[in-house]
Amino acid sequence: MSQIQHYLKLALLLGALFCNASERVLHIGNTAEPGTLDPHRYFSNAEEHILKDLFMGLTTMGASGEILPGVAEAWSVSDTGLKWTFQLDSEARWSDGHPLTAHDFVFGLRRQQSPATASPLAHFLYCLKNAKAVNSGSLPPERLGVSAVDAHTLELTLTQPFPFLLERLLYPIAYPIPKHVLENLGDSWVKAENWVSNGAYVLNRWNSQEYVELSKNPFFKDAAAVAVSQVRYYPLTEPATAYNRYLAGDMDIIHGYPHNLVKKLATERAQEVRNVPLQSIMYLVFNVQQAPFDDVRVREALSHAIDKERITQYLLGAGEIPSHTMAPPIVEGFATQHVSVDTTANSPETLLAEAGYNTENPLELTLRYISGEENKRVYVAIASMWEQVGVRTTLHHSNLATHFSDLQNGNFEVAQAGWFGENNPEHYIELLWSEIGPANYGNYASSRFDAAFEDARATPDRDQRLRLLARAEQIALSEYPVIPLYVTMTLNLVKPHVKGWQANGRNLHPVRFMSWQ
Repeated sequence: MSQIQHYLKLALLLGALFCNASERVLHIGNTAEPGTLDPHRYFSNAEEHILKDLFMGLTTMGASGEILPGVAEAWSVSDTGLKWTFQLDSEARWSDGHPLTAHDFVFGLRRQQSPATASPLAHFLYCLKNAKAVNSGSLPPERLGVSAVDAHTLELTLTQPFPFLLERLLYPIAYPIPKHVLENLGDSWVKAENWVSNGAYVLNRWNSQEYVELSKNPFFKDAAAVAVSQVRYYPLTEPATAYNRYLAGDMDIIHGYPHNLVKKLATERAQEVRNVPLQSIMYLVFNVQQAPFDDVRVREALSHAIDKERITQYLLGAGEIPSHTMAPPIVEGFATQHVSVDTTANSPETLLAEAGYNTENPLELTLRYISGEENKRVYVAIASMWEQVGVRTTLHHSNLATHFSDLQNGNFEVAQAGWFGENNPEHYIELLWSEIGPANYGNYASSRFDAAFEDARATPDRDQRLRLLARAEQIALSEYPVIPLYVTMTLNLVKPHVKGWQANGRNLHPVRFMSWQ
């Protein structure tokens, strides 16, 4: 019997044991239908919820959001901060029993940066040597700063120091890809019947607009500790729908319920409520390449006209935190720089008048937002605030996928945007960098900001880097390419019979840590 046949036989035996142990399915309400389950092409938080169960990167996330060793059991960093060496688990396997090696990571990282992949988050790994040139097609993928020293030793070479690398490697864009499968099947490897991954679960079926079903991966290194054998993710975009299905017993966990139920549920279902501030920023972005939003006076006027505290306290009221900066105020160890402005001398009406707008010639604009009742309340209120200073606003809403497609294609004037994930300020401030790519939705380009931001990127010392990032952020905020609004509050409900779900600022909850009571 070959080694692969041996592992496949073992997988079948373990799979039978797992199924006999528990046929119970964990039902989770997700925030949207995933656009893809290809980790190198993902973009939304709804996709990341599922991908974190299907794959494991060099590092991984604990139940509380902490960074843990993943496929990499240990690592070291050179004195310059430019070379990271990872020692991989020599027993790591793909879900088909095939050995997982450093060569899979090399293959995956090269694929993620290849222009043919068209990864919308390619810039997340621009810290790798030659990544930007590879992604633009100027250099071949083989020139990317990644190499396999041997089957179980991976070396990453950076262009500049990046002390936040271990956190960045948590993202799906850094997950390994089964080289042996893609070389045979190409992009069809993501179909359920062809699926191979290395996380705690594998893709069992994907019924579009209904659910994505995962089942336990018997080759996962900690498979014996994984208590939930099967999980389904349902695309419940409306909080009211999610809540009703939760009440009906259809869902064990939901991410989002109506804001007007916050106080009621805090009293009636206190043990099930798991609300927590999300490491995030909700903001408005201007298409600064399009008149009249190329005029800083217009952008500043619209910014000053918004009462963020009113939005968070009275319209949302679940504990959302107003923000005047791109880096969320909850990011640890970072002193955000709030730009103080004399709104008496720089009132919205005065600024608009200076830009040529008045009652005879009012500013007219279209404000785009993501469909949903909660969102509608916020953006109707913003339109009303702008109306009070003489601005006529047309509201336009669309689903998540269409909205972000419009943003990435520059098809907007002013639009809702949001960014989630990391507990470091650079993750948010870099959205304003002219070199960032599609995530700089408004195509903001400032030589002053870019120079300050690049000074920070070149600094290996973490504390000094944070100080320089704060300086760069202040420059950008003074030019109003965006209007930071607030830190999102995640409204979660978890049934008492689900154990192991822990609140964390990422609002990502690996199912492998959960169990049944």
